[in-house]
Amino acid sequence: MPPMSRLAWTVSTVVFGAVVVAGFWHWFYDGSRSSPAPTAMTCDMGISAAKAARSASASTVQPAAKNPQAPQPADRLPGPPGPPPGPTPEGMMWIPGGEFWMGADEFPDAQPWHRVYVDGFWMDKTEVTNEQFAKFVKATGYVTVAERTPRAEDFPGAPPENLVAGSVVFSPPAHPVKLNDHFQWWSYVTGANWRHPEGPKSEIKDRGRHPVVHIAYDDALAYAKWAGKRLPTEAEFEYAQRGGLDRKPYAWGDEFRPGGKIMANTFQGHFPDKNTMEDGHAAAAPVASFPPNGYGLYDMAGNVWEWTSDWYRHDYYRTLAAQGTVVRNPPGPTDSIDPSEPGVKKKVHKGGSFLCTDQYCARYIAGGRGKGEPDTGTNHLGFRLVRTVR
Repeated sequence: MPPMSRLAWTVSTVVFGAVVVAGFWHWFYDGSRSSPAPTAMTCDMGISAAKAARSASASTVQPAAKNPQAPQPADRLPGPPGPPPGPTPEGMMWIPGGEFWMGADEFPDAQPWHRVYVDGFWMDKTEVTNEQFAKFVKATGYVTVAERTPRAEDFPGAPPENLVAGSVVFSPPAHPVKLNDHFQWWSYVTGANWRHPEGPKSEIKDRGRHPVVHIAYDDALAYAKWAGKRLPTEAEFEYAQRGGLDRKPYAWGDEFRPGGKIMANTFQGHFPDKNTMEDGHAAAAPVASFPPNGYGLYDMAGNVWEWTSDWYRHDYYRTLAAQGTVVRNPPGPTDSIDPSEPGVKKKVHKGGSFLCTDQYCARYIAGGRGKGEPDTGTNHLGFRLVRTVR
């Protein structure tokens, strides 16, 4: 469940003193439906719906599991991990290069399965934290997109009273609601930003180890430049997320709760109105609160969505698979196409968040894909970085 378009809310109307967003559905991940109506479900309604959508699309998109030429999953990917080429930078892990199967059975935009090779790289162990981002801001004076007052010239036609700095916050209703009306659980909050995750009355003084949120794409790029790193490609993220496991549904293996153990920060209870917090967290958790994957990386599923450098296209995997060879270091497509919102350019998000649940959006599954406009952040979207071997 992604962030609202910054353009969408600035051209919205004001009703009863609250911002009612035109085009609010810009927020949401589809991947299984083409051209939905504005009030239609735009995130898979749980795993069962995702599988149903997959079956319906089988005539055009075939997962590799049904391809007799594709090998069946092994426990681990082939080949021994390579050693780091030098000293490992602080706070990072070496991810050895290699081949892997990229994709997911559950989501048509993550099909078909295809073989990819990525060179080795270093990756942050955790999502970038408030503590780390604060050091960057102190050193550079950087102001995030959510902290900037939108300019009238950038948003022609927007009412002046709507040109206020802020961001989007998950605001659960007090009772069950239909899942085709996302107005019920998202609110545009004036003054919400990385320093004030839930709005101006909230703060982060006790959340130094929480992932920084309300981060737009340019904010992540600015931090990356300062840190001497870069955002991962979608292929790099998924390769690292799998932790050396071959075509498993989760970053840790076959079962969502192996032996009953909670492995990631996701939504428990009845979405969106009742979070039972079985995992101990109503929102983002401090980084490394759950076990690492096979590469020593934390929170590669759940907690907060993470930016990648790839543009989003619903059909990109078909383009890669059609090459018929192992694709080396795919950089992503050169343009962005989302049939649910033609003309709206989006970047790929990966990993899912604390709001993902098998009742609605199950994209914490390894290989699941999210998407969002580069100018838009929210309180469940952050990032981590990688460093290329020099």
